[in-house]
Amino acid sequence: MAIIETFDLSRRFGKTTAVEDVTLAVEAGEVLGFLGPNGAGKTTTIRILAGMIAPTKGYAIVAGHRTDRDVEQLHETVGMLTQTPGLYDRLSARRNLEYFASFYPSIESQSQVEKYIKLMGLWERRDSKVGAFSKGMKQRLALARALVHEPKVLFLDEPTAGLDPEAAGEVRELIRTLREEGRTIFLSTHNLNEAEMLCSRIAVIHTRLLALDTAERLRRRFFRRRIIVQLESLDARVREAVRKLPFVQEMGEEGSQLILELSDSERNRPELVKAIVEAGGRVIGVSEKQYPLEDVYLRLIREESQNES
Repeated sequence: MAIIETFDLSRRFGKTTAVEDVTLAVEAGEVLGFLGPNGAGKTTTIRILAGMIAPTKGYAIVAGHRTDRDVEQLHETVGMLTQTPGLYDRLSARRNLEYFASFYPSIESQSQVEKYIKLMGLWERRDSKVGAFSKGMKQRLALARALVHEPKVLFLDEPTAGLDPEAAGEVRELIRTLREEGRTIFLSTHNLNEAEMLCSRIAVIHTRLLALDTAERLRRRFFRRRIIVQLESLDARVREAVRKLPFVQEMGEEGSQLILELSDSERNRPELVKAIVEAGGRVIGVSEKQYPLEDVYLRLIREESQNES
């Protein structure tokens, strides 16, 4: 069941169109990766979905609430982590979280504050002033702030931007924990590896929605599946034996590797290996050629740029 739905969602700022006719649905418990270049409309979309600004055209429903009408109810059911956390440096971690928890009278604030300070690994520093925290610690505290009222939907806008590798890894691990708890997370990021590690589906936006699917299906949209056969050596007998196989649609070479497109990659592999061995070839390994998500993303952005020109 969809917990986030948008219908022809658009937003203009003067003569500039930031978001145009975006229609998508996010299932409850899903982690959706939201990708796009700077200025593509990612943050604007999140601000609309979180009820911070209204759309110019179209509408969105999040956790059963129209984002442009039911703003107070919406804020009770969503949490948001922005690129600039906006914490109070002169207050302790505990006092920061207590202050933000006080906006939600329906929760038992003390137990919630304790729960999330512990979950974020900040219990030993709970009474330290936030101004002395590292970027990673501040980001973890900001994530605790976004979660303290147990929102149904969590919006994360570049949660690891500007963090060192260790701190970024800690934040990703926390997101994995939330994913395993069944949280619905709308994750905007420039880190494509991060998106693939954490997200069940990927949305790519460049003012308009360019694609929405799993990373694997997006790959297949642009790249055909190819099998790599690593051989001890490659000779004419092996080449000829492979060429004669009726299911080999395309064959290439790189050193002692054969790069093949087969009719059915899964079903044809055993017969392929058998034919190579019978021709005197020694197979070291068989794998599938991997295309990074970055390749897919860049193809989508280039296609859109070409359509605009």
